[in-house]
Amino acid sequence: MKLNEISDNRAAHYRAKRVGRGIGSGKGKTAARGGKGQTARSGVALNGFEGGQTPLHRRLPKRGFDNRMFRGDFKAVNLGRLQRAVDAGRLKTDGTIDDAALVAAGLLRRRGSGVRLLAKGELRTAITIAVAGVSKAASAAVERAGGRVVLRARPAKGRGEG
Repeated sequence: MKLNEISDNRAAHYRAKRVGRGIGSGKGKTAARGGKGQTARSGVALNGFEGGQTPLHRRLPKRGFDNRMFRGDFKAVNLGRLQRAVDAGRLKTDGTIDDAALVAAGLLRRRGSGVRLLAKGELRTAITIAVAGVSKAASAAVERAGGRVVLRARPAKGRGEG
């Protein structure tokens, strides 16, 4: 096989309909854009547009301030995934399971600001897990299985003192 002999499967590519090429094409004149006006032009952005009336998002008052600097990037881990990793032998149950152990086991790609444990799935193994956050149902499920949840304090992102 040579480079010039390589070809796609038949009908692998759909030829785009050429619009605005005369009335015989079936997509002539307005080129399937309807009549005149804003939507017939290019660069239309109608999100939130209310026909000249002040849009709702501009009529409502601004409230509060959400400082993104202090928002955490928490990674969610479900109990069912923990159990599958324990069953597969990727996660050791002796000792405390922390963020680094979850990354090493392949349950997380990176640690982020911490791990939040959620209750989807079932946990049958007694484990001790250290996380930044946990739902009430997940905490109850871990304790039912004979394990323990240790809540770790999140490292503070301060602006420095002064």
